[in-house]
Amino acid sequence: MKNTGTKFEQKTIDALKRCLENVPFVQGVMPLSEQELVGDMRPALVAKVKLPDGEKRIIIEFKTVGQPRIARDALNQLLRYREILPDAYGVFAAPYISPKAAQIWADEGLGYMDLAGNCHLSFGQIYVEKMGNPNPFSDKRELRSLYSPKATRILRVLLSNPKTEWRLQALSEVARVSLGLVSKVKSLLADREWITEGEQGLRLVDPEALLIEWAHNYTYRKNVVRNFYSLKTTPENEAHISEVLSKKGIKYALTGFSGADRIAPFMRYSKMMAYVDESDEDVTDFLNLKKVTSGANVTLLTPYDEGVYYGSFEFNGIQVVSPIQVYLDLAGDRGRGEDAAKELMEKVIRPSW
Repeated sequence: MKNTGTKFEQKTIDALKRCLENVPFVQGVMPLSEQELVGDMRPALVAKVKLPDGEKRIIIEFKTVGQPRIARDALNQLLRYREILPDAYGVFAAPYISPKAAQIWADEGLGYMDLAGNCHLSFGQIYVEKMGNPNPFSDKRELRSLYSPKATRILRVLLSNPKTEWRLQALSEVARVSLGLVSKVKSLLADREWITEGEQGLRLVDPEALLIEWAHNYTYRKNVVRNFYSLKTTPENEAHISEVLSKKGIKYALTGFSGADRIAPFMRYSKMMAYVDESDEDVTDFLNLKKVTSGANVTLLTPYDEGVYYGSFEFNGIQVVSPIQVYLDLAGDRGRGEDAAKELMEKVIRPSW
């Protein structure tokens, strides 16, 4: 057995015990020693489950990442091990296993379990399934890498052009990021099986899964948020601010409900929201806005990265960010914003894919 360490073995065995704890006829769960293994087999861990009619060997392939591509790699390895121990039951284990990765093993008639408490075990008279536990071990570094300001430039390009096959160099140039960063993001997306690679380059194959995960890791408060009050109505504010900023040559684009109203009108709203680049002049001086801490009807965002403008377009003379950016800015707003984001997804974004 690989020298994975007592701590690893114990956590994995404990997870297996928790999965089987409500099965009354299970008499014990323990790892096999090196001497009990057969042939040249060296999986991460082999355990035995004591049952009234004998022992069942469990081959456990433990990975530090539970994404689909890693699950497939582990599955291929497990199938080789089973050539030596054909009667053993295979189990994929990780700190947390994504639903798609779990389904890969379940479809093969094999088991999975994670340290979050999710599991699916089916052998002999045993059938145990526990699902729905959230990921308490989310890799913050991985998520920060995938959803960092410059990395999201790549995501915007892919989401806005999901049918395009991209060479890494071309994607790097369009997104205005380094080739190294494109390679890193490609690897993270490949682990999730959200991209495919062909002779012409990589292509996004599951844009909705990507956008939803990004929305869960995004808030418009990443930007510098400034709230104001104006005596004008919301349509008047949108027209006035757009006209003045255009004349001043200051880059801007509507987002939030203001953006959604131009793309997929859904409901009435009383606050405008727009991205506005920093300027040598204080915009409040020539927009007649009063800064407030409550009761705002104008929100101006200084972009956390220039990528927010990717895919912006003009609607009746007013600049609007892309549907992707509008969705992100609305999705985290529970209630009306979340509902508007769903409407935008159904009517505009999903059909474009």
